[in-house]
Amino acid sequence: MQALLDAIAQMPLPTDAQRIFHGRGGRFPGCEQWTLDAYPPVLVLTSFLPAGDETEAQLATIGAALARRWEALAPGQPLNWVFQCRNEALRTQGRTETRLMAGSVPDPHGVTEQSARFKVHVLRGQNHGLFLDMAEGRRWVRDYAAARSADRYGLKVLNLFAYTCAFSVVALQAGAKQVVNVDMSHGAIAIGQQNHQLNGITTGASFLAHDIFSSWGKITRSGPYGLVIVDPPSYQKGSFVATKDYARLMRRLPDLLAPGGHALLCLNAPELGMDFLQSQMQELAPELKFVERVANPAVFADVDEGRALKVLVYQAPELPGQGG
Repeated sequence: MQALLDAIAQMPLPTDAQRIFHGRGGRFPGCEQWTLDAYPPVLVLTSFLPAGDETEAQLATIGAALARRWEALAPGQPLNWVFQCRNEALRTQGRTETRLMAGSVPDPHGVTEQSARFKVHVLRGQNHGLFLDMAEGRRWVRDYAAARSADRYGLKVLNLFAYTCAFSVVALQAGAKQVVNVDMSHGAIAIGQQNHQLNGITTGASFLAHDIFSSWGKITRSGPYGLVIVDPPSYQKGSFVATKDYARLMRRLPDLLAPGGHALLCLNAPELGMDFLQSQMQELAPELKFVERVANPAVFADVDEGRALKVLVYQAPELPGQGG
């Protein structure tokens, strides 16, 4: 655990939501099971292995390290931290074991990222309301929307698998005219609406709690879009399986995009590399041009970048004479 303990000893006082330690990237032998995240004012330690006889001793050691560092960073302030076990057996059942180790968790619990506010929930579920590895993807969307805020008709965005609509918040903050958020989870969409309210965004966003694959008519009628964001789960039984369902999305992209518009394709499946997306795009939407892979936050570096989160940018052809 030494690499994790070293990261704790050196961590700055977190203000934005962020990952502190990423053992899952394989860069710290012996620490592959551990991640440490900051959802200020709460720290969340996650183990991806089953709890064993040694777990309590490990947690005591980590807890002592956190307490020492916190006293140095925030003298007199309470340390709030949560432990979550997300081993494979629990994950496949959609469950976690979560416990509050010290302090308390605000309710409601809001965090910031690049000046945007988001509602999170760290004491239940596998996902906490904001995917920290997508921070650079959100930065890319913010920059893209800002660069097009002066366009004649304004930027229209389609946010598929919107979850809690973080992409929508940053796009509208940066000047997008309209964002259509689609996700089949009513609960996630409801939190997405709250996220817009948290940021004082009262216009421009629409929310569709629908199954995307049965809503193409409604989605297409609201287009075409200058930006289409596709950020599906890699595997969600009864909803989306990347190996068979991503292709169904790719076929739709050329008709959804405005001339010169961009698509942001996201995939967080370690077993599927960039070639999974690129080869299918070449086959199913060859008119769209690959532009770049958006870099992940530095803390999420992986010994094999093919296993890490993939965020790929594609562009539709310009109209003749449009240029740029």
